[in-house]
Amino acid sequence: MLPGILSIIIGYLLGSIPTAYIVSRTRKGIDIRNVGSGNMGAANVIRQIGTHEGLLVGLIDVAKGAGAILIAQALNISEPWVFGTGFGVLVGHNFPVFAGFRGGRGSATIIGIFLVLAPKSILVTLAIIAIPFFTTRKFTSAILIGFALLPLFAWLFEGSLPLVRYALAVDLFMLVRNLSGIKQVLAKGIMKDMLYNRHQKKVK
Repeated sequence: MLPGILSIIIGYLLGSIPTAYIVSRTRKGIDIRNVGSGNMGAANVIRQIGTHEGLLVGLIDVAKGAGAILIAQALNISEPWVFGTGFGVLVGHNFPVFAGFRGGRGSATIIGIFLVLAPKSILVTLAIIAIPFFTTRKFTSAILIGFALLPLFAWLFEGSLPLVRYALAVDLFMLVRNLSGIKQVLAKGIMKDMLYNRHQKKVK
């Protein structure tokens, strides 16, 4: 039990490393939490700081997720504790103790977690995410679509019911964390429809 608890704590502290904050401060002297969407993640860094900096943040955040799982597996703890460590690093990224508990939403960290736990599933998920992202450039929508299919891919490619349940739990966490983004997307869609209808009435 002690190694499992230790693994979760390590995962949380690893997730709490504020990559986006450190890179943004170092490169431009900017607190990334106060610009753009305020999200401390790779996408906001790309938009507000630069593509290279954002990609660096994304890669490190992926490494945080993968590293936490690898540490848990190295400790030879049971699968539930490994899953718990994954949640630990995800919670740490979202609510980092080193950055006033204001973090990112954890998309890159989740990718890192599943690169170790379910590599085939997450690679197919990334391919699915790429389709709506490169056609619409809407990152939040693309991520939500891709991750929504992750439990299905975990069942098809990994054949593990516990892993499917874990993916569903992660999806639920992601959904709750992205509610504000979902509301913004829906609001923009409604606004576009209203403007379009007004334009059509003026034309008539």
